[in-house]
Amino acid sequence: MLNTIVGYINEALYSWVLIILLVGGGIYFTVRTKFAQVTTLPEQIRGVTEAPNKKGGISSLSALLVSTASRVGTGNIIGVSTAICCGGFGSVFWMWVIAIIGAASAFVESTLAQIYKRRGKDGSFGGPAYYIEQALGCRPLAIVFSVLLILTYGVGFNMLASYNLQSSFAQYSFYDERITPWIIGLMLAALVCFCLFGGGKRLLKITGILVPVMGIAYILVALVIVFMNIGLLGGVLGRIFSEAFNFRAIFGGFGGSCVMYGIKRGLFSNEAGVGSAPNASAAADVSHPAKQGLVQVLSVFIDTLLVCSATAFMCLCSGIEPTKALEGAPYVQASMSASLGGFGPVFITVAMVLFAFTTIIGNLFYVDKAFNHVFGKAPAKKFKIAYYIVASALVLVGAGLSAGFLWNLADLMMGLMTIINMPVIIILGRYAFRALKDYRRRRKSSSDTPFLARDIGINQKLDYWQDDSE
Repeated sequence: MLNTIVGYINEALYSWVLIILLVGGGIYFTVRTKFAQVTTLPEQIRGVTEAPNKKGGISSLSALLVSTASRVGTGNIIGVSTAICCGGFGSVFWMWVIAIIGAASAFVESTLAQIYKRRGKDGSFGGPAYYIEQALGCRPLAIVFSVLLILTYGVGFNMLASYNLQSSFAQYSFYDERITPWIIGLMLAALVCFCLFGGGKRLLKITGILVPVMGIAYILVALVIVFMNIGLLGGVLGRIFSEAFNFRAIFGGFGGSCVMYGIKRGLFSNEAGVGSAPNASAAADVSHPAKQGLVQVLSVFIDTLLVCSATAFMCLCSGIEPTKALEGAPYVQASMSASLGGFGPVFITVAMVLFAFTTIIGNLFYVDKAFNHVFGKAPAKKFKIAYYIVASALVLVGAGLSAGFLWNLADLMMGLMTIINMPVIIILGRYAFRALKDYRRRRKSSSDTPFLARDIGINQKLDYWQDDSE
């Protein structure tokens, strides 16, 4: 019954509310920034390679890796498979659209996070809760957003990541659907708990190296599969575009259409406009707030246009027809088996284990920051111990629940975050537009004068972007 209720709410949210917010807001930001997500690609790459503004600060690259660790995860594999199996080939096109349009939203929210970031003993911090509270003067709404972020990332997404990880073992002979999910969930929960209590620094460091390597390997394997089946590529592209614009099918059953699944899984994957990545963006020590906004555009493109597209084409070019019976990991593994034999499923399982683990740890970074905002300071040690135990238990429970319920729960919570964040950044977007204009002017004139908040019309007291007299 709960799953049915959540499903009905999601259908209403994703049928019109979020489409208007995400697509309408993204187009508005795209026009106002003069297509910055496309025209500033050299600046995006330059921003990633720059050193921190001061010695010992967090670089743009470090902030990018935290946000990308959360973005690039099981959703790039299982989410894409689910979208294709349930929504058809056209879902891929709508995932691309939501990424390109959403990248402008990612720029705005991350630039605002930089403008309104706060000082802390471990460096700067911030995010939507802080620009809601400081710019709009509405702490109750900021608290609601923080609570939703905790529920979304600490509960919904982490339980789903755990389920997706264990589901990748379903095609092995030892898998017993009554026992194996709980065993895998218990192992993952123990590993997460070990890291949360400070014992996993070396493990996290190793994973931080392995995941980018796995990401590159994943894309290369996808390219190999596409070239092995190059004769099918033309037909695949034709079906992606023809089904994306089959309006009779779309409007005949919108809830299960390629548009709805493309938006759902695209948003789940790249999170542009949701309000998660700005929590990492605020930590970067940069010389201009627009720089970090541009860097986050690159993160959206890496996530959807590279990794999600890799999954889509390795599956669709395999010759295996997507059906609802193959939804999730089975379709990806069947596609890999068809092209690469026994190596394929093993490769996907390894990728899923690494991606799921780093996604969970990245999500809990966001949850930590949200708790700090709710309490106004770092929670007491006893509270943290209890929270770490609960977070680990949720990872265990998620492994054994139903896929449909977990997807619906994650979609609902993510949608509610978006409903708060998107209107807020539309209201405050003018400051991000002015910051981008100021950045472009400085690049053109080679100005090295420090950026100040008053340059873009902000006269209130901020922790950063002020001169000594202010």
